[in-house]
Amino acid sequence: METNNTIRYERAKERVQQLKGFYSSLLSYCIVIPILVYINYRTTTFPWAIFPALGWGIGLLSQWMNATGNHPILGRNWEERKIKEFMDRSEF
Repeated sequence: METNNTIRYERAKERVQQLKGFYSSLLSYCIVIPILVYINYRTTTFPWAIFPALGWGIGLLSQWMNATGNHPILGRNWEERKIKEFMDRSEF
């Protein structure tokens, strides 16, 4: 029972670290992208600021999915199901 609680604690700690990383990246995004948009507006008519905004936004989306476990393709507990499936196999 002690081992089960330790494993659950480690998973929770890892999830909190992932969420913390996501929130710091989101804060950076909210600060940097408006600055880039302002620089873009003041320097040229080509909207180049959309490229870092989209790229970083896709990265943020991926980071959020990993931190919260919301994977639209793999599902919520996909990793645990696969681990259990492999452990149940006799040849593994």
